[in-house]
Amino acid sequence: MPQVGSCSGRISILGLWEPQVSFEYALVQGGFKTKRYIEVMDWVAAKAQQTLNETGRITVVVQDNGSLHTSKLAKQQWQQWQQQGLYLFFLPPYCSEMNRIESEWHQLKTHEIAGQMFDNNYGLALAILDGMETRSVKGGYALERFIFNCT
Repeated sequence: MPQVGSCSGRISILGLWEPQVSFEYALVQGGFKTKRYIEVMDWVAAKAQQTLNETGRITVVVQDNGSLHTSKLAKQQWQQWQQQGLYLFFLPPYCSEMNRIESEWHQLKTHEIAGQMFDNNYGLALAILDGMETRSVKGGYALERFIFNCT
């Protein structure tokens, strides 16, 4: 049975997962654009700066070679992020099976929101939020959501 009134497409999620430790994520209606990706990564870089200052440890984010991650605007941020203690490690192209976060997305889709019907994207977003909370309890990790400013 098709979803009723699923107006304007989809909900996209961008996440950073450290198994058994933490999961940080952001939701957008539609797809992620470079500007939103940079906003999230600036947030991650600020947290990396704090970790670097407190412990001397850098933060490494593993990601695929998606155009979002390697766009000209994103590349312009890399040096700043490194100065804050955030380093990016890119997986080889077309190797999604190496990206461990994919298993978490699969679990979210097949166990937390599968079989549900949503009248609109708002209902879907709420189900994702609830599903993320359930996953964090099951996985034993802290959960934090990045919320975009309404500008």
